[in-house]
Amino acid sequence: MRLTEARRRDRDRPLLVSRWHETADRHLTQLRRSLLITWISFGVTFGTVRVITHGIRGGWLPWGNISAGGEHLHHYNLGIATLAGVGLIAVRGDERAVGHPAVAAAYGCGTALICDEFALLLDLRDVYWAKQGRISVDVSLGVISVLGAYLTAKPFWHEIGRVTRHHIVAAAARHGGASA
Repeated sequence: MRLTEARRRDRDRPLLVSRWHETADRHLTQLRRSLLITWISFGVTFGTVRVITHGIRGGWLPWGNISAGGEHLHHYNLGIATLAGVGLIAVRGDERAVGHPAVAAAYGCGTALICDEFALLLDLRDVYWAKQGRISVDVSLGVISVLGAYLTAKPFWHEIGRVTRHHIVAAAARHGGASA
């Protein structure tokens, strides 16, 4: 039954998209796929939010800030709500949902929304357009860089971790043996 469903989906997809899915299935574990989707959704969300906020402030977008009851809703509020939803999925432990690409995308988006207003959360003042607001950009670019560095060299980082653990254990054993 599953194979038939997969074939039907493949028939309904354009050939190139099917080939992309096959390539992803061959080269990406579920964890690596989730990390990649998180990284991409973080970067796209961060970039999109920056464009939108500049467009609102510059007046070249046809809409304004989101408000509720006269209070401006910062996009970190949407990020917190998104991460709360992702957390609920994780706590429930539904394996199909936990590993679903939409969950990874939501996690990346929610995290980007929060990081983009990191300075506001740090100072508890709306410093988005002030000099102090630059820390939000720095944090967001740092997250993108760290995730990218991890993803591009994952086997290397895992080997570095293994070698480091082995070294620490061996050093502890030598040190423990010398004092006995």
